Amino acid sequence: MKSYKRLLAYMRPYLKRLGVAVICIILAAAANLYVPWIIKDMIDKVLADKNMSMLNIIAIGIVVVFFFRGIFYYGQAYLVSFIGQRVIIDVRDVIYRKFQRMPLAYYDQHQTGETMSFITNDVGALQSALVDNLIELVTEGAILIGSIALMLYLDWKLSLLTLFTIPIIAQAMKVFGRKLKSAGTVIQERLADITAFLQESISAIRVVKSFTREDYEIARFKEQNELNFQAAMKNVQLSSLLTPTVEFLAALGVTVIVWFGGYEVVNGVMTAGSLVAFLTYAVNLANPVKRLSRVYANIQKAMAAAERVFEVLDLEEPIRDKEDAVPLPQIAGHVAFEAVSFEYSKGVSALENVTLEAKPGQMIAFVGPSGAGKSTIANLIPRFYDVTSGSIKIDGVDIRDVTLRSLREQIGIVPQETNLFSTAIMENIRYGRLDATDEEVVAAAKSANAHEFIMELPYGYATAIGERGMNLSGGQRQRIAIARAILKDPRVLILDEATSALDTESEKIVQAALDKLMVGRTSFVIAHRLSTIFNADCIFVIENGHVKEQGTHQELLSLGGLYSNLYSIQFNKVKA
Repeated sequence: MKSYKRLLAYMRPYLKRLGVAVICIILAAAANLYVPWIIKDMIDKVLADKNMSMLNIIAIGIVVVFFFRGIFYYGQAYLVSFIGQRVIIDVRDVIYRKFQRMPLAYYDQHQTGETMSFITNDVGALQSALVDNLIELVTEGAILIGSIALMLYLDWKLSLLTLFTIPIIAQAMKVFGRKLKSAGTVIQERLADITAFLQESISAIRVVKSFTREDYEIARFKEQNELNFQAAMKNVQLSSLLTPTVEFLAALGVTVIVWFGGYEVVNGVMTAGSLVAFLTYAVNLANPVKRLSRVYANIQKAMAAAERVFEVLDLEEPIRDKEDAVPLPQIAGHVAFEAVSFEYSKGVSALENVTLEAKPGQMIAFVGPSGAGKSTIANLIPRFYDVTSGSIKIDGVDIRDVTLRSLREQIGIVPQETNLFSTAIMENIRYGRLDATDEEVVAAAKSANAHEFIMELPYGYATAIGERGMNLSGGQRQRIAIARAILKDPRVLILDEATSALDTESEKIVQAALDKLMVGRTSFVIAHRLSTIFNADCIFVIENGHVKEQGTHQELLSLGGLYSNLYSIQFNKVKA
C-alpha cells in the first residue's frame, strides 16, 4: 500500500473536508446497522409482547434515522467527490509540471502518445481509487466493524466461531491482489501503446492517405486493440474468480451461524429475535467482505497506474538549476565553446573537442552533411542538453552556473519545422513575450514581413490557425515564428535551417525577415542552402562531430576542401 499512502498524501490540503466526509460515511453506514436491531425488537418486543408503544417508537425511529441517513449520504458523496477531483487535478498538474521540466533527451526516447497517456489514462485510473472506492472502502469498513461489535454484544461465542473465516479470506485477497496489480500494470501499458499509436497515426494522416495505407493502419490499430482486450480480460478473469472465492468462504461462516445459533435458540440460550438479528449482521458481515474484495481489486488496478505515475515523478531531472545558480544578467552576446564534447548515449560521440567563438553581433554559420552535429551545437547553447565535457560560456559565464530561465530568456530560436499553437495569430506571436501589447505584436509582425498576409485573413490577427498552424503555408508559419522571435528580442539567435523547407519565393521573403532579425544580435545559423550564409562572419564546417574547416565564405572556397565541394554540388544543381 506504499503507493496508495503516497497518493493519499495529496489529500493533506483537504484534511478538514476529508474528516467531515469520513464522519458522514460512518454515520450513513451506522443507519444500515440499525435495521437488524429493528428486526430484533419487532420479533422479541412487538410481536411476542404485542407492545404497540414499542411499535410506534420503532416507526418514528425508522423515519428519523433514514432522514438523517439521506443527509449524511449527500455529504459523503459530495465531499469525497470534491476531494477526489481536487487530488486528481493536483496530481495531473504535478506530472504536467514534471514533463515541462524534463530535458529533450527524455522526449527523444519516448513517444508523444506515451507521455500523454500518463496524464490521461494513468491519472484517470486514479480517480476511481480516490472517489468511488474510497467511499466504499470506508462505508463497508464501518459496516464490517459495526457488525462485528454488535455480533459480539449479542453472542460472543457465536461471533468467534463466525470470524474464523476472516484470516482465510484475507489470505485469498492477498494472493489475488498481487495478480490483479500485475494485470493492471499490463492494462495501463496497453492503453499507453494505443494512445501513442493514435497520436502517431493521426498526426501523420496526410502520409497515410498519400500512400493509401488506411487499411494497413486499421490492421495495426486492430492488433493494438486486441492486445488491450486480452489484458483487460485477464483482469476480468482474476476479478471474477476473487468474488466467488470470497463469497464461498463467507458462506462457510454463515453455515456455522445457522447451525450453532439454531442450537442455542432450541436450548433457550438465545432468543429468536437475537438470532435473526445476528444472522442479519452476519449477512452484513459477508456483504462488506465481498464488496471490500472488489474494492481491493479495483485499488490494486489503480495502484498499477499510480506506480507508473510515481515512476515518472521520481525520474531524475539531469538538466536543472544548480543550488547556487544565479540569474544571468543582460548579455552582450559573446559565446564561446571550449573543448566541448557531447554524447547522446554513453559511448556514442556526437561532438568531440569543439572549440569556437562568436563575438557580440557576429553571424556564425554551421554547414556539413546530415548528422554531422550542427543541430547538436545549437541545442547545447540554451542547455537543451548538457555538455559531456568542456564548457560553454556566454560573456565569460559558464551557462551551467546560471538559472535556465534567465539563460533561455535571452536566446531566440527559429527552427526549420515551426511549431505554432491552434490559437489566434495574435496569441502565437505574443508567445514570444506574454506581456507585449497589441501594438508591439503588430510591429513584430511587420518586421517579419507577416503583417500584410495576416491582414488578408478573415479575422486578421484574431484568426485561429488550426493545429500546428496547418491553415497557413510553410512560409507564413515561418514568418509568424520570426515575429515571435523578434518580439522576444533575444541577444543570441539560433536559426536551425529556417528556410530549407520553403519554396524559392517564400525563402526570399523569409530570408529578408531573418536578415532584419539578425541585425545587432549574435546569430548562429545552421545552413542547408549555402547562399544564405555568404555574408557570415565565420563559417564552421562540421563533419562527424568535428570542426573540419572554418573561415569566411571566400576563405573556405580557396581551401578547396569539404565546403568547396558542398558549394560546387549546390551550384551545379542550380545550373542544371
